[in-house]
Formats: sequence, C-alpha cells, structure tokens
Amino acid sequence: MPAWTATLTWKSACFIVVMCCTLAAVLGALVHVAVTRQTVATAREKALGKLHDAARSYEAGENLPPDSGIDPAGLPASLRALAVSGNRGTIVSDYRGRPVMWAAAPADGRALATAVDYGQSARTINGLDRAIIGSSGLAIGGTLLVGAFAVTRVTRRLHQTATVARRITQGDLDARVGDARTKDPARRQDEVATVAAALDTMAGSLQSKLLSEQRFTADVAHELRTPLTGLQAASELLPEGRATQMVQERVRTMRQLTEDLLEISRLDSGSERVETDLHRLAQVAERAVRASGTVTEVVVARDLYVETDRRRLERVLGNLIANAHKHGRAPVVLTVDGPVVTVRDHGDGYPEYLVAHGPQRFRSGAGGGGGPQGHGLGLTIAVGQAAVLGAELVFRNAGAGEVSGAVAVLTLPVPVPSAGAGPPP
Repeated sequence: MPAWTATLTWKSACFIVVMCCTLAAVLGALVHVAVTRQTVATAREKALGKLHDAARSYEAGENLPPDSGIDPAGLPASLRALAVSGNRGTIVSDYRGRPVMWAAAPADGRALATAVDYGQSARTINGLDRAIIGSSGLAIGGTLLVGAFAVTRVTRRLHQTATVARRITQGDLDARVGDARTKDPARRQDEVATVAAALDTMAGSLQSKLLSEQRFTADVAHELRTPLTGLQAASELLPEGRATQMVQERVRTMRQLTEDLLEISRLDSGSERVETDLHRLAQVAERAVRASGTVTEVVVARDLYVETDRRRLERVLGNLIANAHKHGRAPVVLTVDGPVVTVRDHGDGYPEYLVAHGPQRFRSGAGGGGGPQGHGLGLTIAVGQAAVLGAELVFRNAGAGEVSGAVAVLTLPVPVPSAGAGPPP
C-alpha cells in the first residue's frame, strides 16, 4: 500500500465516503420502494376498475371497452392461467413496445383481460431513481469536501505538534506549539489542543531541568578549578618518587576532566562561537597529530582548503586520535580525502550502542585490546565541536572483508574553491 493511505486524512475520507454511500443507498432504497408501491397500487386500482367495467359489459352482451377482450393477444401466460383457474390478478408487462398494466378475470372458462398504459408510471419511477442517484452524489461530494476541510484542520495541527516534538528531540528546547486555544483559559480545548499544551509544558519543564543541570555542571567544574590548581602547585613541591608521580598524574587527570566538563557545559548552552578562516586541511590534520604526541600515520589522498575554525577542528581530531590510541590498537591512520577526514585504528571496534546512538557521557567499553573501543568525554566533546563547526561526525566499524577496527568519519561543510589548493603535497 502507498504511504499516503496510512494518513489520517485518507482514512477519514474513506470513512466519510463509505458512511455517506451507505446512508444514501438505504434512504434511496426506502424512497424507491415506497414510491414504487404507491405508483403500482394506483395503476392496479385503475386496471381493476377498467376490468370491472369490461366484466359488466361482457355480462350484458355489450361491446367491451378499448384495450379489453377475451384472451387478447399479448396477455402474459401466467396471468391467463390465473384467470382460467377462476382468480383475478394484475401484472406489468411490455405490449407492443410499451409497458402496460394487465388485469384479468375468469369469463366462461376463458380470460377476460384489459390493459392500462403504465408508461407514465414507469417514467415517474425512473425519474425518481435518477433524482435519488444525483442527489446522493451531490450529498456525498459536499459531505466529503466539508469533512476533508475539517479533518485537514485537525491533521495540520497534529503535524505542527509532531514537527515541534521532532525539533525538541533534535535539541531545540525553545520550540513550542503555541496553540491559540491553549492561551485563552475561558476557551474550551479539544483533544489536539490538550496534546499541544502537554507538549509545551513538557518542553518547558525539560528545558528548565537541563538548564539547571548545565548550570550545576558549570558551577561544580568552575569551583573545582581553584583547589585543583592549588593541589597541582602543592604536588610540584613534593619530593621526587613514585608516590609523587601518581599524585601529579591524578591531579592532571582531574584538571583535564574539569576542563572537559566546562567545555561540555559551554557546548550544551550553545554559547560557542566559531572564528572561521581558510586553512589547508592536510596541514591542520598534521598539526593535530603532532600535538597529540602519538605515532599516527597521516595519509593525504586529496587536499584542499576549508573554511573552518582551526582550533576547534584540531580539538576534534586530537580527541579522535587520543581515543583511538587509548582504546584501540596500532596502527592508527588519519586519512584526508577532500572534505572527509577519517581516523581509524585496528582494534576491536566501537560498541554497538555507540555506533547506533553516538557517544554517551561517562560510559566506557572494555578498552585496550581486550574488547570494544571505549569512550568517555573525549568523543562527546568531539561530537559537540563538530556540530559547532557544521560538520558531521559518524562512528562505524570496519565493514565485511576489512580488517577489524573502529572508524570515525568527519565530513566538513562544502569547501570554498581555491585556485591555490594545488595537488596533494
């Protein structure tokens, strides 16, 4: 079935048409039967009256009225047999190309019959049937138009509510339905307005809770920076030794986690602003590899200039490289192919939930070489910074026929053409 047959408008139209057709058929049949009975009864009374006059003339030996006679030609055999058996009866039949109402009675073992023109009655019934069909069609068409208009108004409001719900799902927490029926307390609300009001209330509550969580995260991270800075300075004064190294390492980890939380808070609040300029993509990738301090192979298949924020792009690539080395296995390869940058390791790949739904904060896989590649805040920040840049970041695992590994594909916006891009270095 086509997709449009599943819409509420189509189902409502079908329901309206079926109900109108059923109602028109029932009413038309009732009117047809009632008028036909009345018309036939009138014609029958007229034929029987004429038959009575013919019977008196026959008994008196006088000439019979017109269209009357003993066993006349054209008399239906069934009516002739009824009259010969001693009964009277009537029947409608065609005679000489026109409908007539026959009436017959017994007369000395034969059938005395008379005929009455039934053409006008038949035309009346046929005209009534055409009028019923025409009026039923007009009524069905008018009802369908009015019903479609009413249903379309309802479905349009439902589509608007669904659109706002999708915008909220995509992160636009300021989206609201704003149904006019919900703004006036004195106005009665229908079911669609009730759903719209419930969605707006849910969106407002969700936005308030998320803003509260963002403020809490930012406040906690900001308050932790001062004591961690003092703790790092104090750790530098400790005597050299394994214990001192462990303390300094933990302090650096805590400071990095605090900075990551602050960055995530800024990304969630939407306060980040990009500073774009033209950069050669291969050079930015090589800078990110050098800054990571890891052994990462850089492959440039096709280089070009891109208009982007270099600092944020290096942040994204650095997080992808660090995650690949931490949770995957060497070799780690960064490939530049036009506006697409791919970071791949040769470990066991990403967990299924990450490939399906993206990175989740503070959730890690097994890591190392013993299981699927994990992730913490690094990939979450990479996704957020990629969104700020207007880029698309997709996580997948090596396909069938390939060596196992996790693959992160960053697709930058359409590059600005530049005559100086030249061939790949």
